[in-house]
Formats: sequence, structure tokens, C-alpha cells
Amino acid sequence: MVFSSVTFLFFFLPICLGGYYLIGRRLRNGWLLLSSLVFYTWGGGALVLLLVISTVVDFAMGWIVGTGVRTNRRTLVRFGVAGSVLVNLGLLSYFKYANFFVEQLNSLGFGDIAWTSVVLPIGISFFTFQSMSYTIDVSRGRVEHLRNILDFGLYVTLFPQLVAGPIVRFHEISDQLQDRVLSIERFASGAARFAHGLAKKVLIADAVAPIADAAFAAEAAGLGPAGAWLGVAAYTVQIYFDFSGYSDMAIGLGTMLGFDFPENFRRPYSAVSITDFWRRWHITLSNWFRDYVYIPLGGSRGSSVRTMANLWTVFVLAGIWHGANWTFLLWGVYHGGWLVAERLTGQRSVDGEVRWAPLRRAITLLAVMVGWVVFRSPNATFAWEYLGAMFTLGGITPEAVTAAIDTRAIVAMGLGVASVFLPGNLVGGLLVTGWRGVRGAAVRIAEVAVALPYVMIVVASGSFSPFLYYQF
Repeated sequence: MVFSSVTFLFFFLPICLGGYYLIGRRLRNGWLLLSSLVFYTWGGGALVLLLVISTVVDFAMGWIVGTGVRTNRRTLVRFGVAGSVLVNLGLLSYFKYANFFVEQLNSLGFGDIAWTSVVLPIGISFFTFQSMSYTIDVSRGRVEHLRNILDFGLYVTLFPQLVAGPIVRFHEISDQLQDRVLSIERFASGAARFAHGLAKKVLIADAVAPIADAAFAAEAAGLGPAGAWLGVAAYTVQIYFDFSGYSDMAIGLGTMLGFDFPENFRRPYSAVSITDFWRRWHITLSNWFRDYVYIPLGGSRGSSVRTMANLWTVFVLAGIWHGANWTFLLWGVYHGGWLVAERLTGQRSVDGEVRWAPLRRAITLLAVMVGWVVFRSPNATFAWEYLGAMFTLGGITPEAVTAAIDTRAIVAMGLGVASVFLPGNLVGGLLVTGWRGVRGAAVRIAEVAVALPYVMIVVASGSFSPFLYYQF
């Protein structure tokens, strides 16, 4: 079920919110758990069993870890954490990478392995990472393990951020599972944030998507520079407004339900370095890898060589996390290389006043766009040819690309490009929820009373597409 769909907006959400606010406080967690399972089952079908398995396993492992911490039995702690990590990474590896591994083995020419393709469960990259964080947080003594499996089930399956984040770690939300504040003001603030994200997705991301799709579906070797640059510019706008729009909607829905989710984007295209970019893009994923991989590996506490190796390891894993394709691995290596280079040259620091900020923003955005070509391409050969089309003369803009350029797409591209030139600390979602007084009320009224009805009319017409990060 997609947030920007008729089913979600006109049926699921009103029923879920209505029931949530009408029933008693003690029943709300159960109602929300049931709603979340229905939400996932609607799109995932029988694969909801994997979500249930991950939930049950991590609840049991958390109990074992909690017992070990309480009784100072480190063997139990290690067993519980290892069990959680192995089961979740096992599920993730099989369902996300098995098809790729078999395909690579068959390509070696030693005979074909008989294989039935495995269906990728939606959101598996997100809920496995989120579920694992519970046992790790318990093992570190940051939180106590839960006694009620229904409360833990709600944490894992909570539908606003279940399939595409933000990745909410257990210590960030544990208190809210039992005690959260519901109010008209919070509901209005959350509704405005949801409307803001929905508008970003439907009015901008979906409008420029046909241009990006047409460019990346063309023959890359013959693609002219104008078409190539237009295609990657459209994708740069699309992936940001699509993914950040989803995060805005998830955070807004969480607020309407009384939860506070962490921010996931802070104007990443305003970054003055790739290091700065990763402090602004998919923040919850960056924080997850920092706390559960980078720091345990040693972080920056060892030698320079060890630090560089740790950085590259994290970004190779981050690339692989996004999907089973060599392009994702190359994308991770590419970003890891930038971070290492910035650390070696002293260009990573963004604290205080930054010299040549406009130039550094332009260089960083160009580097990010080059990375998006690799990320979006179906294979490494296509990516290389596409990059060649961007930086060489010759070729023509395919008719499919020009045909995708209409008034709606031009306006959306204009808005997307214009956002790059705004101050880096101006975050739209935070302004929507953070402004107080008359100005804040006016903004929220405009989002809910003007933008939301228009977007819902667009949605009702059938003009929407799935979120990009549903495939990761």
C-alpha cells in the first residue's frame, strides 16, 4: 500500500486514525499493531510472515540479552546478539541477494543452476536493520528489554516508517511505546507535515520521473549531452523529492499518532562536501552504520589507514544495502572514495564559516549527480556510457526524452532546481512543524486546506507512482 494511493488516503488512513482516537488508551497499541500488519499484508501478502518471524526472533533474543545483562552473563548477551544478527542478515541476504548470486554463478559458464527467482519483500532492508538495533541497544544497556511482545511488535511493524524509513532505532522510541502525547495541535502539525511530503512526492517527484525514466531507458552510447544531463538532473530531483517526501509523510503520520521520529533529510543538495552530504542525506541510515558498524570497527580512533579502511567498509556495505547489483557496490565505493579523499585533504570539515561555499556546493552537487548515474543505471557498462554522453559531444536527445517534457514537468524541475539555491539551513519540513504563532498556523492551513486537497485530486486521477525506496 502506497501513501500516495487512493486506497491509503481515502480508506486505510481515515479508518486507522478514527479507530485509534476513538478507542481507549490501553487498546491503542493493539489497534495500531493490527493496522500495521494489514498495511504490510496489503502489499506484501504472505511475505508478512517474514516480518512476524523477524519480530518473534528479535523479541526472544532481546529477552535473552536482557537476562544476560541483568545477571552479568556475557555468554547470554553474545548469544542473543549473534542470534538476532544472523537471523536478520540471513533473511536479508537470501531474499535480497540470492537471485544475484545465482545469476553471477551461472554467468561463469560452469553450468546453469536450476533456480526459481525469490520475490523481494518490501521494506526488508529497513525492518531488519530496525529490529536488529533492539537487541544491540539492550546489550549495550541503553534500554531494558520489553516484556510485552505486542509492544515490541508495534515497534517493528509501525506502518508510517515500516517499508522506507526513517530507520527508527529502539532507544529513540522505547519510551513512546508506553507514553505518548496526543493533542489537536500535534495532530494538526503532523497533518501539515504529511501534506508537505505528499506534495513533494506527487507534484514534483512524479512529474519529473518520466524524463529520468526516458533518459535511462535510451541507448546510452548514442545519448546526446543535453539529453544525458537533463535525465540525470531529473533523477537528482526525483530521488530527493520522492524519498524525502516519504520521510516527511512518515514523520507527519508519526506525529499524528503521538510518536516523534528522527529527521531523515536536511537539504542534502546544499552540502559543501560529500561528508556534509551524508550528514544531510538519509541521516538515519548514516547514523545506523556509524553506531553499529563504523564505531565498533574502531571508527577514527586508530591509525589513518585504519580509519580510511573503516570508512570505505561502511560505504561498501551501504552500497550493497541498497540492492543486489554491481552498480550499488560501485556507488558505495565511489562515495567512500570521496570521503577518504576529503579526510586526506582536510576538506571534510563544515563547522563554522566555509570558504568558497558556492563553489564547494556546486562541486559537491556535481559529484553527487555523477554518483546518481551509477546508482540509477542497470549495469556498469550503461553507467560508463551514460557518463561518456554527459561529458562528450555528439549524439542526439531521444524523442522519448523530449516527449516527456511537458508544462507540469518543467514547473516541477524548476521548483526542484530552485531548492538547491536556498540557504542550507532552511528545511521545509521543519519549518512546517516548527513555526509557531500566526505564521505557523497560516503555513499549516495552506498545507492542509490548499495543497492537500489539490494533491488528492491528482492522486484520485491515477497520476502517481510507487516510492523509489520501496525497491531497496
